[in-house]
Amino acid sequence: MSKIRVLVVDDAVVIRRIVGDVLGGTTDIEVAATAANGKIALAKIPQINPDLVTLDVEMPEMDGLTTVREIRKLYPNLPVIMFSTLTSRGASAALEALAGGASDYVTKPANVGSVAVAMERIREELIPKIRSLCAKAVPQSAPIALPAKRSTSLPPKRGAGQLEIVVIGVSTGGPNALAEVIPALPADLPVPILIVQHMPPVFTKVLADRLNQKSPLTVKEAEHGERVKAGTVYLAPGDFHMTVEKNPAGRFIRLNQETPENSCRPAVDVLFRSAAAADGPNVLAAVLTGMGRDGFRGAEVVRETGGTVIVQDQATSVVWGMPGMVARAGLADEQVPLSQIAANITRRVCDRRPSNTRPTAA
Repeated sequence: MSKIRVLVVDDAVVIRRIVGDVLGGTTDIEVAATAANGKIALAKIPQINPDLVTLDVEMPEMDGLTTVREIRKLYPNLPVIMFSTLTSRGASAALEALAGGASDYVTKPANVGSVAVAMERIREELIPKIRSLCAKAVPQSAPIALPAKRSTSLPPKRGAGQLEIVVIGVSTGGPNALAEVIPALPADLPVPILIVQHMPPVFTKVLADRLNQKSPLTVKEAEHGERVKAGTVYLAPGDFHMTVEKNPAGRFIRLNQETPENSCRPAVDVLFRSAAAADGPNVLAAVLTGMGRDGFRGAEVVRETGGTVIVQDQATSVVWGMPGMVARAGLADEQVPLSQIAANITRRVCDRRPSNTRPTAA
């Protein structure tokens, strides 16, 4: 099997060397070439034909944001992973890059004390994303059929009680997916939405603020102990699991830093399990684009308690890992293209409510 060929673009010699050493330690990835800025990178791409480009945000002559936009014009299917600092400025730049066509991002290790630690941080983040984005594509000419049944049967749906809460799990490709879904929801949506997007601290706050600016709903980074309100979207803060707890006074958000699940904190499984425990058959869970399996066990619990699960379809997912795992297990009630996710959520909320309380279209 041929190796995945990567073009490493960064103006810092030390970063190029560290990334090269990390990738050189694998058996399936190699550095095809390096470049010190975007202008050089654009000249090298047709020469070396890389499978993927890693791209720094801040570079002389041509920065990362300009470069990724040019790459997307010339090579629409070439995966690009941005390197970003773990700061508000870095988070904003990374989200701009994603909006401009980048496939994903990794954070640059800073103040870690040693090259060895920096290498390990990059190894843990970068290599799985390269492998996931460069996996051989499955033909998408037709939708993948859901299994007719599971090895363990699910309970029948418990009637048509109205939906009380929507929970969403998303990872790779998530910021752009959420930027399409959340602004398309109606301002008078009568349920709250809780979201786990795999992101580090700082990034989740910046993402929530950006979504809030574009959405008729209120979007915010979740806070420990706050009461959950209809018509509000809560994004789990980076490095904290988010759960929802229900008591006679209402629903409340709880945050914790317990052990990561599926190597993630926040984890989708943690949120989904808590929603199922709080609201049982009145939960709608959506699993959107992302690599890995986070959300699979949580979706299983949602279905076992009578809730509803939808997943983003393969054709519109950047990576069909998380939603694909749920779909293949027969846990998804429906596979939905990204462009129809918001309408699907709204319809399901509407169908379980009296006609005089149904939200209007966005």
